[in-house]
Amino acid sequence: MSHPSEPSFKTLQFYSTAVYPCSYLSGLDARSQVAAPTHLIDAQTYSQLVEQGFRRSGLFTYRPHCDRCQACLPIRIDVNRFQRNRTQRKTWNRHGQLVAHSLPLHWNTEHFELYQRYQLGRHPGAGMDEDSRTQYTQFLLTSRVDSKMVEFRTPSGQLQMVSMIDVLDTGLSSVYTFFDPDAAGSLGTYGVLWQIEQCRALHLPWLYLGYWIAESRKMAYKSQYRPFQLLKDGVWAEPDPA
Repeated sequence: MSHPSEPSFKTLQFYSTAVYPCSYLSGLDARSQVAAPTHLIDAQTYSQLVEQGFRRSGLFTYRPHCDRCQACLPIRIDVNRFQRNRTQRKTWNRHGQLVAHSLPLHWNTEHFELYQRYQLGRHPGAGMDEDSRTQYTQFLLTSRVDSKMVEFRTPSGQLQMVSMIDVLDTGLSSVYTFFDPDAAGSLGTYGVLWQIEQCRALHLPWLYLGYWIAESRKMAYKSQYRPFQLLKDGVWAEPDPA
């Protein structure tokens, strides 16, 4: 059991989970380090934990802690220096008519139905496509930090996308986004671009996108938002361009 160095973490305990199959790299085992107890992880403490590579899933705060692999690297976008590339500008303009509403976390049947459609359309067979209402609630609607959901609708009111976001001391953390799997035009990309603009509006320097793995196709999109920093050996730094 190891402990991050900040004094404010002295009341927290950090446990390693049992080994489980890696979700991203086939044939490898994974392990996580978990911060506990959950009721002591408030918004400020969570902000500090994110700075050290932790992430949240419901009330579960964790970071990769694998025995023989360090492929999962926390990634954050430098929003002040970010400039959209040509493809991102097209995506931004294409979905610019969407109306965003920021809401507290709450149950909404329309959201859940979109979530189920997204899982079936984008991640069939991954296990999450069979999520029940309880699992969905625990995964996305349960939080003890400063969290919100943002829904995106067409001018006529049709729901297109929902993003779950945590507000940190130094940025926003993108928790999860789901959208209409039949919609054209890279809604997921638009969601990230919108969150970058929110960071700018709130004068927050970073957008945290969770973990990036060089060998994972699922993670490749995260490195398209440049410049970005990776957390490696306890230090945030831009990767070598090579």
